Amino acid sequence: MGEENEKRLEQNQHEKPMSFISMVIITGLVGGILWSSLALLAYVFNFTEIRPNVILEPWALGDWKKGWIGTVFSILSIGLISIGAAIVYYALLRKFDSLWVGALYGGALFLLVFYVLNPIFPGIKPFLELSRNTLITSACFYVLFGVFVGYSISFEEAERNGKRDQREEAPA
Repeated sequence: MGEENEKRLEQNQHEKPMSFISMVIITGLVGGILWSSLALLAYVFNFTEIRPNVILEPWALGDWKKGWIGTVFSILSIGLISIGAAIVYYALLRKFDSLWVGALYGGALFLLVFYVLNPIFPGIKPFLELSRNTLITSACFYVLFGVFVGYSISFEEAERNGKRDQREEAPA
């Protein structure tokens, strides 16, 4: 009887929901790793001339950054940097419940990296010298990253506000 009662108590326990900022951090990390991994695949199939490894060029010394260890480290580094991008979206744009806001955010990130920050990455040619395929492929990945992060964060914001609104309307 005691064992059955213990099982019933276990079943009645609910997991505590993840905090919003934890969800934002995980979304940024997963988004960065996912889209940079797909960008590596695009590089392998010659859709772009830019490898994720360019992130290491300004800071890392040695040829290790061009091998598979450098590739893995680059993808993980992009994931960590993407956490910052997700937090910026959370701070500034989470209230906008639109797919287009995320797409525009991704486009803005693309312009920031490829146009403004281009001089610090020696592996990326100047913006106007990049091939059309590279520009289109890279822009698409940035837009998809923006949509992934933006829609995930905005959806969670709407869900939390919706639940809060329902609690306020419910009679006590």
